[in-house]
Amino acid sequence: MKIDILTLFPEMFEIFNYSIIGRAIEKDILGISPRNIRDYSLNKHKKVDDYPYGGGAGMVMLAQPLVDSIKDIKLHNNGKVIFLGPRGKTFTQEMAKQLCQESELIFICGHYEGIDERAYDYIDMEISLGDYVLTGGEMACIPIVDSICRLVPGVLSSSESYTEESFYDGVLEYPQYTRPECFEGNMVPEVLTSGHHENVRKWRRLQSLLITKEKRPDMFGKLKLNKEDKKLLGKDNK
Repeated sequence: MKIDILTLFPEMFEIFNYSIIGRAIEKDILGISPRNIRDYSLNKHKKVDDYPYGGGAGMVMLAQPLVDSIKDIKLHNNGKVIFLGPRGKTFTQEMAKQLCQESELIFICGHYEGIDERAYDYIDMEISLGDYVLTGGEMACIPIVDSICRLVPGVLSSSESYTEESFYDGVLEYPQYTRPECFEGNMVPEVLTSGHHENVRKWRRLQSLLITKEKRPDMFGKLKLNKEDKKLLGKDNK
């Protein structure tokens, strides 16, 4: 997957040179390239913002450098142009699963009070991280790109690494334990040391359902429980 990120602060994306994403870049599974929007400004001082027409607080990103940067990136990246802004749909795991199917993507990190409305003519999609204000689009772009990239085949060591994680199938992850078997008098659940894989699977599924029901009832209410889920939950209530 090839990802270009249009930003005023390309150095912020050095974080992707480390850990799992960094290894995927080294293996050419991923290509993540931050591009400085200021490089496209026609202003001699590389200015990229100005006061809003009609007055008001703050500054607005100019259409010219933003649009020219998109046009230039489009010469070698034909992916969807995604703007990180408050008008967009809230990012979810389901959205990550859809976007990881793309071979190319372009992200735009906004700043100030927003972008000149005319720049939206060049944007295909807008995504919001949530209903709160961030310093800039970079803060939203990093977790969104990370969430998408880790689903790309070959980035993680095996598909199991993400298919059993929280949110992947609409539930929170089951409790995890490691050595020692007893810590401060608290034992690892016996089923996990039994060696009975089917019982372990059922226990983990039940725990995921119970945790989701308790911690995120909004998510639990959207679940389509299968026969086994209902049976597991029924046994737990007895």
